[in-house]
Amino acid sequence: MEPVSAGHVGPSQATRRKRTLKYLHRVSTATMANGKYAARKLKKDRQQHRWSDSDYARRERGLGQKSDPLEGAPQGRGIVLEKVGIEAKQPNSAIRKCVRVQLIKNGKQVTAFCPGDGAISFIDEHDEVTIAGIGGAKGRAMGDLSGVNYKVEKVNGVSMIELVRGNAEKPVR
Repeated sequence: MEPVSAGHVGPSQATRRKRTLKYLHRVSTATMANGKYAARKLKKDRQQHRWSDSDYARRERGLGQKSDPLEGAPQGRGIVLEKVGIEAKQPNSAIRKCVRVQLIKNGKQVTAFCPGDGAISFIDEHDEVTIAGIGGAKGRAMGDLSGVNYKVEKVNGVSMIELVRGNAEKPVR
């Protein structure tokens, strides 16, 4: 074996360029139809591969509407069943005050967060509350509250914010 001189680096640029072009040509013809009459196949393949996108598949099958307790509505009314404290996820250490609500429109039960300092004290069992989405990404839970997708907006027709601020009193039912 003869020693490699300092000036010699390897195959020439022309040879390298040829190799890469051959490689590119081989890949493009093997992976996808291309030609004058290939549109039908390209379209069919694209439709087939869209189903591997989970967001597309869920949207087409209507799974968001099927599993949504509010059935697509922005808000819903329900009756408070019980007050619950939910532990925050790590690294936070707190007990978030929530309520279990049974929706009037379909009888489904959901957990709703009570926003505001001391807000839970304004809610009693059997009160009628209006709930809305809590604002997490894609309609899911937000922050350190796992499994809680809704927040309490009104109690017996009075805004939760007004109650917490002391601007209004809760009517007795």
